[in-house]
Amino acid sequence: MTTAPRVTLTIVEHVAHVRLNRPEKRNGFDVAMFEALIETGERLIADRSVRAVVLAGEGKAFSAGLDWMSIMAAGAEAAEQLLSPSGSSPANAAQRSCWVWREVPVPVIAAVHGAVLGAGLQLALAADLRIAAPDSMLGALEVRYGLVPDMSASQVLLKLVRPDVARELLYTGRQVAADEALRLGLVTQLADDPVAAATSMALAIAAHSPHAVRAAKALCQGAPELSVAAALAFEATLQKQLIGTKNQLEAARAMMARDVPIFDDPT
Repeated sequence: MTTAPRVTLTIVEHVAHVRLNRPEKRNGFDVAMFEALIETGERLIADRSVRAVVLAGEGKAFSAGLDWMSIMAAGAEAAEQLLSPSGSSPANAAQRSCWVWREVPVPVIAAVHGAVLGAGLQLALAADLRIAAPDSMLGALEVRYGLVPDMSASQVLLKLVRPDVARELLYTGRQVAADEALRLGLVTQLADDPVAAATSMALAIAAHSPHAVRAAKALCQGAPELSVAAALAFEATLQKQLIGTKNQLEAARAMMARDVPIFDDPT
């Protein structure tokens, strides 16, 4: 019997559509899911034609988190594999299944629905933006299992919401409905059809100069970690790399003419 891929990927009009594809398990993370997410992310890092990514889940949930039965059945060897370094990334293999979406140089939009729990929440938070269906339930459940979130939550959740809000969510392990998640800042916006809304946003992003969009993501991710002087120097460096390039001049020409720009993909 052929096993369906844990993650599917299609690219249409410069937008990569990534789907968690284990609906019978509410897209629960097993070892194969960790591996497939890393492999897909690395493929998109290398694909210079991609200008935006929509990340979603098949079936009734975005992801309900770890598939504990599968992970425990895989044994100590699997645990060691997941906690080992992942190439040159600062993240181990488990962390990188989420962190790789920060390493993807173009905007990643998570379209979430249903359960967005544990590992699923950390994956969604690693995206640049999150569009949630009204039925979404989000939660960091790790404390209920006697654990802490260890798939990049320290680098995403703690920087996304107020420190006291993050602490309350981590200490209690409670689940948050979509409307509260929006108020807290866990999600960017709500939509009845989050995949359609995310795709529309991704196409709008893809219509801009890909060099400028990549630079904007680099600026958003890099500048907050720098001193004021270093951050200002960083944005100036990025700007110097853009000014006068073919894509920048095409964008300016199109704006002045209110025309449709034709951009080269980054090389």
